[in-house]
Amino acid sequence: MAGKSPTIVEYFGGDDGYRCGYCKNEKGNFSHGMWSHTMTVQDYQDLIDRGWRRSGKYVYKPRMKETCCPQYTIRCHALKFQPSKSHKKILKKMSKFFSKGELPKGQEDGEPMDSVLEEAGPRDLAKVCHSETKCPAITDIQKEVVECPAVTDDQNEIPVAATTTTTTTTTSETPRTEPVSVPDEKTSALMPKPGTGADPNRPPCRKAKDLRKERRLQKEQLRQQAGGVSSNATLAPVAPNPANQSKTLEEFISESLPDNSPHCLEVRLVPVSFEDPQFIASFEQSAALYACYQMAVHGDDPSACSDSEFRRFLCDSPLEAEHSPDGPEAGYGSFHHQYWLDGRIIAVGVIDILPTCVSSVYLYYHPDFASLSLGSYSALREIAFTRQLQKQSPKLSYYYLGFYIDSCPKMRYKRKYRPADLLCPETYVWVPVEQCLPQLEKTRYARFNQDSDADDARVLKDVGRTLVLYRRTVMPYVVYSRKRKGPSDEPEVGQYAGLVGQVCAERMLLYRT
Repeated sequence: MAGKSPTIVEYFGGDDGYRCGYCKNEKGNFSHGMWSHTMTVQDYQDLIDRGWRRSGKYVYKPRMKETCCPQYTIRCHALKFQPSKSHKKILKKMSKFFSKGELPKGQEDGEPMDSVLEEAGPRDLAKVCHSETKCPAITDIQKEVVECPAVTDDQNEIPVAATTTTTTTTTSETPRTEPVSVPDEKTSALMPKPGTGADPNRPPCRKAKDLRKERRLQKEQLRQQAGGVSSNATLAPVAPNPANQSKTLEEFISESLPDNSPHCLEVRLVPVSFEDPQFIASFEQSAALYACYQMAVHGDDPSACSDSEFRRFLCDSPLEAEHSPDGPEAGYGSFHHQYWLDGRIIAVGVIDILPTCVSSVYLYYHPDFASLSLGSYSALREIAFTRQLQKQSPKLSYYYLGFYIDSCPKMRYKRKYRPADLLCPETYVWVPVEQCLPQLEKTRYARFNQDSDADDARVLKDVGRTLVLYRRTVMPYVVYSRKRKGPSDEPEVGQYAGLVGQVCAERMLLYRT
């Protein structure tokens, strides 16, 4: 992933508070924010592992001790995930719809009508979007910054950190087996004597269900080889499972797509790029679906869900598309996971593929299909997709569900995707969700790390090492502070460096005028 444009951000500090989308407090939601002109996937991975989140190109971090509804980053261990009873019920509901064509009545399973990840940042970004006009030559800077000479002053004392990728070791879950019963003597006496066994000259018997799976997978493979888009492109081939082992998520999903059904579902992974033919061809239909969803589910005014708003919110991404020899075949960056039913889009999951995770950004769907629990279904598909990507890139093994708010009932379904972790807001270490929930029952804000002596191990202690982009030149802050005129901005830069952490502060470029 070397040779890409560096991350360039403008930091805005903390805001004065805005309306909370969860408890409806008019001025209770507080966050830090910055506008990202461009960002590498590794930098964004490091940022979300410190509690940041993006909404379009605006990247924000809740001020946890001040905000009315503290928002904790939550992730699922995709490789160890096993669907719960409620998840299996949703998959069976999808299977019934595909096989019989009947939509269930009403909203079931307590799933919220909202998308999997409701936007937690401010919807009105006018106050930050002015940055694009404030520095009109930013696109030129992006092209030239890689070649522009870095200031050599203090170079020996303040080396620029190289891009690093943290490797995560993952292990597969040990298959669960049914308890083995040991027959007593009375039972043994009644057991029939062993016969001669199956004829070794004949092929072993197989279940009709397994044969149907194999034929379906062969069709999918032929479709992929022909260059078409596979309806199950995100699913790995499902191997027969021994009778004494629990079914995998992939098997449950495969069984929810019966053969010869009246409905046909295709799931397409489309890069978010106006240079991609599939994205361009589906843009108008996707934008119309977004507007329909926002007006019906969130009650938005039509002017608030125009094509331009759709583009700003869910198409404009700061992430640079990247490919790596040890990365997934699709590459890294922002994508739309489109669900096509009988030739039309009924749902779109917006996701970011990052070095160690798939991060869910947003979901919108047609309100007519709300009773299918598409929020939960799409999350299950995205977990299966993460597991498929992990086979191509071993370090990519987590599924991030965005923010978790314990005080918001609509958010509690996220903790059902287990095993799951919540991010400690003070030390930025991951803590199993089971250990966090008792604390959240007592107070909205909690430090999950039980080690009272532990601190933020990746905090930048020397603000002078922060990289700055000033007058088209990259330099450490200690050099920039001697060149600029006017009052010192060290408190603001120090706050930024503390929030993004040492690695990002020494690698990302903080734009200064």
